[in-house]
Amino acid sequence: MEKVSEILTKLENADNTTKNELENTLVNCGSSIVPQLVDQLQVVRGIKRGVVAMTLIRIGDASIKYLEKAAHDNKDFEWVAEYLIREIKGSVAA
Repeated sequence: MEKVSEILTKLENADNTTKNELENTLVNCGSSIVPQLVDQLQVVRGIKRGVVAMTLIRIGDASIKYLEKAAHDNKDFEWVAEYLIREIKGSVAA
């Protein structure tokens, strides 16, 4: 299995089809990669950040405890984590 960072590197020059395939690859890895994704979400920008965020939302409930811990440890990340948690729980963000 490819490392999360290797998959994210491929996003740099990806078209939409490739971007979707890479996102699906990450989702298919399942909850075991959530800690890595939460770490990456705090440092990546642009298309990578969007794909990581969507992957965490699609993985779902398994992401919540890691997002909560990251929000607690990194106050600058707190709003991002709270937004994603609301999305995972199905609440409409105000």
